Amino acid sequence: MNQIPIRRSQRTLLARLLVFALVTSLLVACATSPTGRRQLMLVSEDSAIASSKEAYVSTVSELQKEGKLSSDQALVRRVERITGRLITEAIAMRPDSADWEWSVVVIDDPQVNAWCMAGGRMAMYTGLVNTIQPTDDELAQVMGHEIAHALANHSAEKMSVQMASSIGVAAVGIFADNKAIATSGAALAAVYAVNMPNSRTAETEADRIGIELAAKAGFDPRAAATLWAKMAKDGGASPPQFLSTHPDPANRQKKLAELEPEMMRYYDPKAPHPVYPL
Repeated sequence: MNQIPIRRSQRTLLARLLVFALVTSLLVACATSPTGRRQLMLVSEDSAIASSKEAYVSTVSELQKEGKLSSDQALVRRVERITGRLITEAIAMRPDSADWEWSVVVIDDPQVNAWCMAGGRMAMYTGLVNTIQPTDDELAQVMGHEIAHALANHSAEKMSVQMASSIGVAAVGIFADNKAIATSGAALAAVYAVNMPNSRTAETEADRIGIELAAKAGFDPRAAATLWAKMAKDGGASPPQFLSTHPDPANRQKKLAELEPEMMRYYDPKAPHPVYPL
């Protein structure tokens, strides 16, 4: 079937409509993070949680079939105990997260990595423990940081940024006759002007929330700086996967150390620290 040609004036009008739709979405689809930062939210948290659940169930099922879930019960219990204390504090910070399906698995893989999806589904890789050799306090900083991403709704925010970027790319493509140049230029602008700043902001925000969660759960906040000192040392010429989307370890170590005096006020290792599920 032949395509109906679109005149330049029609392309311009369509582009303006797309831009108007994007700007309108940016104005009305906003939320506020736990630190008070304004967030772009074109994707609802419920949608992000539903998508994450589907991906998590599928991933864990496949890992189980392949025998890649850790059989080291001592390590599994250690991770469950640490994350359980963190989850208790996460629910205290965001009471609605009590309805989430919190869970954690330990994946038998050499990657130095950990993550937490929207809705509280987590994973930690044995490579992180074997390579970094973290103390409980340091491991709590890792998992606290990942839990913070879920509490701050970073998954839905990232999806929203990608959606907004796609609309922008489409609008620029309509303006230009050379689609290859328009697409690459718009994509480059989206990455550097939209994705990167938000990603760095989200990481810093997760650091701030994560160290507080860990301190309130009875884990020494000074371990945040020592953890990242280890990360910087063991990263070498080929940084671990965990560092690929994170700020420079040395800079991060400095900023976390600056938070120590404030976080020490939350830290009481002798207080009772309930482990989720209660």
